[in-house]
Amino acid sequence: MLRGAAATCVVASLGLVATNVGASPKATGPTLVVYSAQGYDKAAVAAFNKTNPGFNVTLNDNSTGPLLQQIQAEGHNPKWGILWVDGATAFAALDQQHMLATHIVPKANFNAVGKANIPADGSYVPVSMTATGALVYDSAQIKPSQLPKTWAQLATSKYAHDLGMNDPTQSGPTYPLIAGLMNYLGHYKSGSTASAIKAGEAYLAKLKRLGLVINATNGPTIGAIQAHTIKMAIVQSSAGYGQEISSLPSLRVAYLTPVTALPGVIGIDRLMPQAVQNEARKFVAWVLSPAGQHVMKTGDPQGDSLFWPVLNGESASNKVIPPIASVPMQTINPYVWGPLETSINNWFTANVNNG
Repeated sequence: MLRGAAATCVVASLGLVATNVGASPKATGPTLVVYSAQGYDKAAVAAFNKTNPGFNVTLNDNSTGPLLQQIQAEGHNPKWGILWVDGATAFAALDQQHMLATHIVPKANFNAVGKANIPADGSYVPVSMTATGALVYDSAQIKPSQLPKTWAQLATSKYAHDLGMNDPTQSGPTYPLIAGLMNYLGHYKSGSTASAIKAGEAYLAKLKRLGLVINATNGPTIGAIQAHTIKMAIVQSSAGYGQEISSLPSLRVAYLTPVTALPGVIGIDRLMPQAVQNEARKFVAWVLSPAGQHVMKTGDPQGDSLFWPVLNGESASNKVIPPIASVPMQTINPYVWGPLETSINNWFTANVNNG
């Protein structure tokens, strides 16, 4: 399992039923089911179906945690054909379980960010980039000059009692946030994985003791800022920018050094019939086409559309997004951290979320 056992009880209550979104009425071929947690996925599936008649593409939209739980529960009788969520760690774990088709990366004009996030075996494809661990804060409650400047400063009584974050068993970007924090605090490049995990656990336990507030996903976490329960949160960058241009204009995004690169990723189920895999490859290529990128950048304008492109010639959808070169961003090895997701999430559930 990729997710902690404590979270499995949510599966039945979250309605994990594929939705026929935008399916062509003329479709007569096999069905490709897209499991996705992206805010623009409905628009993308509808647009693809409109321009690719003859194949039935449907959507199962949910949070990342329940989608991964469902994939594991399906086992060798999968219903999913494509998985499309944020964070490469889950895909690396699936690849190591031999659940992903390999060499699926289409010819595309990837920029340096995109190229850096393509795995050696081509088992998944980066199609967007955000950052996880961004410090989203309410400038009406705390001034920029009053913000912590480092991760060490954040873990003090001055700040931690006003801080929120999401539950990694529910929120897809949160496990990569935790893995990135461990990678940085443990100096993984010069140390061991075990020492990195130990350093990260000590840090998170300290945040909890000092008053860290945990909510399931971005919605309630940002809601806690709006309700003045907390002043700031460490979440995905797009969540902060989305609220800044919509319901909470005093919200701002800052970056401690470093935050963690969070690619939006697509993978294909290797157990699907070849005809379904072929259509899935067409869908991936379309997502990376100008038409697909346009839908991604317009389908959720106050949410997931607020990403950095991974293709040359494409630009971010809104001027609120700074140049990616200005963001102190680290990239973690998903093949190191992906297989550790279950054990780290279980520790978090027992010691932070329920601690």
